[in-house]
Parts: sequence; structure tokens; C-alpha cells
Amino acid sequence: MIRQFWQKLVTPVDGPLLIFSGLLLLVALIALASASPERLTTQLVNATVALMVMRIVAGIPPQRLMHLALPVYFAGVLLLIAVALFGDISKGARRWLNLGFMRIQPSELMKIAMPLMLAWYFQKHEAMLRLRDHAVALLLLVLPVALIARQPDLGTAVLVFSAGFYVIFFAGLPWKILIGMGLAGAAVAPLAWNFMHDYQRQRILTLLDPERDPLGKGFHIIQSTIAIGSGGILGKGWGQGTQAQLEFIPERHTDFIFAVFSEEFGLLGNMVLLVLYALLIGRGLMIAANAATLFARLLAGAVTLIFFTYAFVNMGMVSGILPVVGVPLPFISYGGTALVTLFLGVGILMSIHKHRMLVQK
Repeated sequence: MIRQFWQKLVTPVDGPLLIFSGLLLLVALIALASASPERLTTQLVNATVALMVMRIVAGIPPQRLMHLALPVYFAGVLLLIAVALFGDISKGARRWLNLGFMRIQPSELMKIAMPLMLAWYFQKHEAMLRLRDHAVALLLLVLPVALIARQPDLGTAVLVFSAGFYVIFFAGLPWKILIGMGLAGAAVAPLAWNFMHDYQRQRILTLLDPERDPLGKGFHIIQSTIAIGSGGILGKGWGQGTQAQLEFIPERHTDFIFAVFSEEFGLLGNMVLLVLYALLIGRGLMIAANAATLFARLLAGAVTLIFFTYAFVNMGMVSGILPVVGVPLPFISYGGTALVTLFLGVGILMSIHKHRMLVQK
């Protein structure tokens, strides 16, 4: 009986994905134990819940996930509208919805709901994909992104837009259209300055010159780059990073945990971290390439590149080459909602891999 239970428990789980994501989670706990040890127990609980969600989703066939696409997407959009109308305001942003017994952040749901919806849409129109279908998909993407950006939450808006755009791109968006969109975006970029919030303008100015406000807006970038540089090749050792231990790094357990890790484990530690991300992303792309249906291929590809976007944006902003937009380091930063969302994505990849030989009828 125990053997049968164990087989049922591990059957949907893809070994390489579990190993790579599990090692990243181990790195997260090591880094958090140094950056903010009082939060370690809570993160262990978050990790347990995330792994349970991964296991449940891994056992759901992609066909059932496809049936959930439409209701999950519209539920997410309705919740975003509810946030705009009734959401709680915290630190100048309206991002949370108070349900009485708990608070939720609906924008997190859209990181998975968006690629799920667009993959479903392209699967339904697979027989004859036209430019009009890509235009409709873009409209489906713009609506929730606009609602999230209005909160304002630029970091999550970037992630949701990226997740949806990956699906549209993988579905065969013509290069001419892609280049045209890029040129159009570059042309209107100067005009976008007038429509930005003041804090968004300050982030761009701070990126260009952190020293203009070293004790204010530029403090995060200055301290994080000092920490990364002082780590050298081998790092100062676990728990020995002065920038982190003396609390010079703000948000050192969430958005800026990469600076803590870099100072303590140096360039060598960063290389190990990058290799783990590369292995996870490579495995995800392999699963996408071998998926049985268009829906599964698009969804797996988008989910995999979400991991890449998380890592690229976070490392870029902590290193001072991108504006600070509040994107956590995937699997490493402290936080339950983001961790559950990421492992939900891992579960989706496992589900697609398990059912890769099934052809939809």
C-alpha cells in the first residue's frame, strides 16, 4: 500500500524540473537564513504550500487546464476591476482586495491566467491563424496589463505583458509586425514620459544617475552595487556580508536578495545560480518543444520564459542596468504568493511533460 501511494505521489513529477527548482529553493533558504533569519520559518511554510500546489497541478491533464482558461481569465479581469473600484490602498498603490477573512492580490493570478487564456485562444483558431487573431490576442493582453499598470504596479504589469507576448510570438507573429511594433514603440517612447507617474520618472532618472539622490531614490541601487562588487570572486562567506548584516541593503529579503547572495558567495556563487536557472529554463523549453498540442507548446514556452523574465529583470535592476520595478528573484526572494505562482508554473510544465504522448481529439 505504501509503495502504491508513493508511486501515485511521484508519477506526475518530472525529476529534472524538481531537482533544479528544489536546488533553487535550497539556495533561497540559505540566503534568507542570512538576510532575514526570523522569516525562515514562514518561508518554509510557503515552500511547503507551493510544492503541494505544484504536485496537484502536475496531475491535471493539459486538456483540463485548457477548459479552465476562459473562466480563470475573466475571473482575474473582474477581480482587477474590483481592485480598481474597492481595493485597499497601501504605500500609494491600490493592489490588494480585502475579502474580509483574507487579502488577495489578483494581479499575481494573471501571470498564469494570461498565457493560459492566449494559448487556449490560439488552440481554438489553430486551423487558420490570421493576423486578425493576433490582434484579438493583443487586445486580450492589453486589458489586464492596463488595469495592473493603473494600480500602479509596473513590475507585475511587465511580467504579465511578457507572459502574454511570449504566447503571441510563439504562435507565429510575423517578424514584419514585430519589427513594426518595435519601431512604433521607439517612436512614441519620448511621448510616454508625459504619461508616467512621478515615481516612475524618478526611477528612470535614478537609473541614469543614482548619485543625484544618494540618500533617497538612489540609495537602493548604490548599496546593492556596492554589495555585488565587494563580494569579489569567492564572496565574504555566509552571514559575513557587511552591507546585508549592517542593514545597508533595503528590502534585502525580497527584491534585493540577489545583492545579499552576491556579497556572501561572490562571482562563483552567481555562476552557480545562473547555471541552475539555465538548466531549469532549458528543461522547460525542451518540454515545450515535445508537447503534444499547440496549446501545450504555447503554454509551456510562455511559462518557461516567465522564469527567464523574472530572473533577468531582478538581476538587472539590482545590478543597476534596469530601473527598480519591484520584481522578485524567482524561487529565491521571500514571499508566499510569488513562490506559489512560480511552482504552479513548474506544475504546469510537469503536467505537459507527463501527457506529451496524448493527442487531443
